[in-house]
Amino acid sequence: MPTLRALLDSPDQSVRLKAALAAGTYPDPEYIEILIAQCTHEPDFFVRDTLSWALMRHDVTKVVKRLETELQSSNPQAKSQAIHTLSKIGDKANYLLITDEMLFDQDDFIASTAWRVASVLVPDDQKSILVKKLITQLGRGDSDTQFGLTRFLCALGECIVEPLTEASNSTDETISNQAKFTLLRFREMQLESTKTSSK
Repeated sequence: MPTLRALLDSPDQSVRLKAALAAGTYPDPEYIEILIAQCTHEPDFFVRDTLSWALMRHDVTKVVKRLETELQSSNPQAKSQAIHTLSKIGDKANYLLITDEMLFDQDDFIASTAWRVASVLVPDDQKSILVKKLITQLGRGDSDTQFGLTRFLCALGECIVEPLTEASNSTDETISNQAKFTLLRFREMQLESTKTSSK
C-alpha cells in the first residue's frame, strides 16, 4: 500500500487531496512532518487547505511547535501556510506567534496572510494596538491586497473608526482613499448587521 509521502508526491491533484483527507481522518504523529513538508511546495489551493485541516486534527501542541520553525522559513509559501494553519487551529494564545516582521513582510501575500490571521486571533485587549499597526499598511499593494486589508480591519470592530478617520485626512491619496473606503464598508456592515438582527 502506498505511503502518505508517496501519495502526496503524486502529480494527480485528486490523489494528493484524498491523501491529505485520509491523514486528517486517521491522524498519526508521524504524519505531522510529512504534512508540513508538503505545505512548503503544494501547488493546489484546495490541497493546501486540506493539509492545514489535517494538521489541526493532530496533537495541536506538537503541530504548533513544528509550525514555529516554518514561521522563520525563507520559503514564502512555507511561512504563509504556517500562518494560515494557525488560523485554522484558532487558539488565541498563538496570536503572539504573529510578529511585526510578518505583518510588515515585504511579500504582500505573507503580510496579507498575517493580517488576516492576526485579525482572527487577536485578544480583545490587543485590538487597538493591532489596528495601529495595520493602519500603517493602508494603500499598500494591488487592489486585492488593499481590499483584504479593508476586510481584516473591519473584522476588528469599532476600534478602527478613530484611526481610520485620522488616516482619511492623509495627504497621500492612496492612503486617504482606502481609509475612507474602509470606513464606508464598516458602516455598511454595521447597517447590514442591524437589519439582520431586527428581522
